Amino acid sequence: MAEEREQPGASWKDLPLPDEYPEPHVVNGKAEEEDTKHQSVKCSPNLLQMLKAAEGRRTPHGRDRDGADVSGTGEPVTEALKTDMQIQFTDQKQELHKRTSNTGHRSLSRSTSQCSTDSCGSVGSGSSEDESSPRDKPQKTYEGLSDFCIKNIKQAEFGRREIIIAQKEMPALMVLRKGAAGEKPLAGAKVLGCTHITAHTAVLIETLSVLGAECRWAACNIFSTQNAVAAALAEGGTPVFAWKGESEDDYWWCINQCVGADTWQPNMILDDGGDLTHWIHTKHPSLFKDIKGIVEESVTGIHRLYQMSKAGGLFVPAINVNDSVTKQKFDNLYSCRESVLDGLKRTTGVMLGGKQVVVCGYGEVGKGCCAALKALGAVMYVTEVDPICALQACMDGFRVVKLIEVARQVDVVITCTGNKNVVGREHLDRMKDGCILCNMGNSSSEIDLGSLRTAELRWERVRPQVDHVVWPNGKRIVLLAEGRLLNLSCSTVPSFVLSITATTQALALIELYSAPEGRYKQDVYLLPKKMDEYVANLHLPTFDAHLSEVTDEQAKYLSISKHGPFKPNYYRY
Repeated sequence: MAEEREQPGASWKDLPLPDEYPEPHVVNGKAEEEDTKHQSVKCSPNLLQMLKAAEGRRTPHGRDRDGADVSGTGEPVTEALKTDMQIQFTDQKQELHKRTSNTGHRSLSRSTSQCSTDSCGSVGSGSSEDESSPRDKPQKTYEGLSDFCIKNIKQAEFGRREIIIAQKEMPALMVLRKGAAGEKPLAGAKVLGCTHITAHTAVLIETLSVLGAECRWAACNIFSTQNAVAAALAEGGTPVFAWKGESEDDYWWCINQCVGADTWQPNMILDDGGDLTHWIHTKHPSLFKDIKGIVEESVTGIHRLYQMSKAGGLFVPAINVNDSVTKQKFDNLYSCRESVLDGLKRTTGVMLGGKQVVVCGYGEVGKGCCAALKALGAVMYVTEVDPICALQACMDGFRVVKLIEVARQVDVVITCTGNKNVVGREHLDRMKDGCILCNMGNSSSEIDLGSLRTAELRWERVRPQVDHVVWPNGKRIVLLAEGRLLNLSCSTVPSFVLSITATTQALALIELYSAPEGRYKQDVYLLPKKMDEYVANLHLPTFDAHLSEVTDEQAKYLSISKHGPFKPNYYRY
């Protein structure tokens, strides 16, 4: 958020509205009449609105219910109000014009800074420049580097401010920088990354650089890139290939450019969704001979890795960050609990109190979404295939249904299962006019978009990341972010909770890169619980939290170490 600055002549105290409004002077039981213009200057806009509301309760002829003339001059109240409001608005326009001319440059600077994360663009109209691809527009940094492709390198200053703000909310990464910077545990590491490119990710990337790694980065989502942050990373020397609003062709082009197989040999992969791993596996398999390991943080990417491992196609060890406690119980739950509302509000402005909402999936993401929406007064339904999660939803007070049963009546449908075609054409045809449809899961395949791209249905772009899909009978479905991840496509997520995930990712990279040969086979591994506890411990000082200590007797009784881990691997938090 941009810093508030003092603006000469722009104080609210300068507005021509007095703090007190005097009572009318009474002479012989009658209020003394004053100049109409003088009265309009003394009348505040709030008071005018009150008078206008009161007028609606009177008779159409400008008289109250007792038949007395309402206005002191004999003219109808409506005309008197119009006169007052015209004088008042004219005076305010003059004052506003004066203030704008004096402070216009500074106000513009503040507005630009506030929008630098591109999240505000999700609810605004995009220009033709925003929609163009920068692939054929060579750019250079201040140092003359050109190995990157982003929207606009001139936004680097704004992006740097966003990164600095995010650093304040990511304490564990900053601790890693100070504690391990001298040792350089990632010296010689060449990390190829494909994640969301936001201010939070930038803090992670620059932390890896401080720890000794060289990095190249692409985006794992066509809508989530913050252009100013990408510019700041490029200006800082990190090759970045991403911009907000990429086409599908641009997306894969950026990943291929990021790999840089002809000029750069990576030895570590940090992936979110598995697309980078899949691209190297199919297009550049020879690169795996020097790659020490893969760190994957999404349910979709982990599913792909397990499939590759089962088929014998996983050539390097991989660490499953998605199922670590620090990812599941914090990022998936608390991040989504806050960001789902932000995404819905920014894109639609809908009031959620009293709305009927169905959340597909009651894992950690679904739990977070349901908790947030329930708190605003929404009527909640849950769909589930897992009887354990379904029972949890019932015990939390939600009705578990099949989507087909409530499709006709719900106002909002949110998917968060990680599965494919959870919302199909049979559900879409039943949805009512104006139903909002979005996805909070990492996979973009949860909604069957292919069934919506047919000749009889018409797509209308309302604003960036908001489309109306129009049926022949005029019914409209409001589709957000084309079925991609709502919170990072249309809003943002809390920096602090992403600090937990990012720290886990950094430690996983260090572990794989530093591990002696033979410790890890060509399989998928979870981080040891001790490392989860370490990540959590790094964040506790933010809350001034004080941990209790286990005595020797207590540790012996539980057969644990006094210093952890405090739970066995099979424990479910």
